[in-house]
Amino acid sequence: MRAGLFLEVGRVLPGELDKPVPGEGEALIKISYAGICGTDMMIYAGKHPRAKAPLALGHEFCGMIEQVNGQGGFAAGDRVVVEPTLSCGTCDACRAGQNHVCRTLKLIGIDKHGGFAEYVTAPLHRLHRVPEELSDELAALTEPLACAVHTVRRSRVKVGDTVAVLGAGPIGLLVGLVAKLAGAQRIIISDISPYRLSVAKQLGFTALNAKETNVVESVKALTEGKGADVVFEVAGTPATAKQMVEIAKIQGEIFVVSVFKEPPAVDLANMHYREISLTTSRCYSGGDFSAAMQMMAANMLDLSPLISHRIGLHDIAEGFELMKNTEQSLKILIRP
Repeated sequence: MRAGLFLEVGRVLPGELDKPVPGEGEALIKISYAGICGTDMMIYAGKHPRAKAPLALGHEFCGMIEQVNGQGGFAAGDRVVVEPTLSCGTCDACRAGQNHVCRTLKLIGIDKHGGFAEYVTAPLHRLHRVPEELSDELAALTEPLACAVHTVRRSRVKVGDTVAVLGAGPIGLLVGLVAKLAGAQRIIISDISPYRLSVAKQLGFTALNAKETNVVESVKALTEGKGADVVFEVAGTPATAKQMVEIAKIQGEIFVVSVFKEPPAVDLANMHYREISLTTSRCYSGGDFSAAMQMMAANMLDLSPLISHRIGLHDIAEGFELMKNTEQSLKILIRP
């Protein structure tokens, strides 16, 4: 089968793999769409500790079942989204029902071949049936939306809050949309990409260009000097690690969504004196995944503005180059 293969740092090219055969309790899925994610870019840059070349990346994808091996309530022809997390089932986190923070958590598209291919195999218990009302394109966004759902659910966002989001990439924009659904009155979002900020404005957010304005001063001005009730850090930079403390209000909450490539400097004393809480999240639970899909099917939010490009597997190298340029890209979908 055709596949987009990560071969070495800075090289993702079209290639071939043997078509997989589903094991017991698995399904063979023909991929419809797969999205390029920030984690894929981390692997591309050689910054991921587990992913080993050659590897078909891609953990955000949907498709149609071609073959089922086992019992699980699914059949050939079903449209599905794959929840790509693979947990051990026996560690303390898994035994407590928190398999998304499994001690040895693995992911399809990182620890085994993923969605940048014509076919993939996945355990039946990781499949979610796609509602009839939901297009394949939007279904492929279920995984990143589930990240945002999980994040906002773990946060203290409540009706009437002012929320600041540092980073207007796909996850940052999704967090803003879900926070708005959760009752936030105002969403302030910052970035250095005019293109991504234009999408943020289109979604109804107050957009701050961090290259042209002082983010801390602007947030303070917009909140009468108080700061934001909840700050979501979704950029993973030293600058935003500093800003997140300064723009949180007294007894506010900082929520770190990013996976920082290097440990950032954080002003803990400043947080201490203002009783600021710090929270983090890692991916999502099955409930978050289902909720994300149902939210899209019910037209509770429109994610189509986040899709900047649709490309074929033969153009996957260009897709990764595009993703490096935030002035041109947001969510790139690959259709095998």
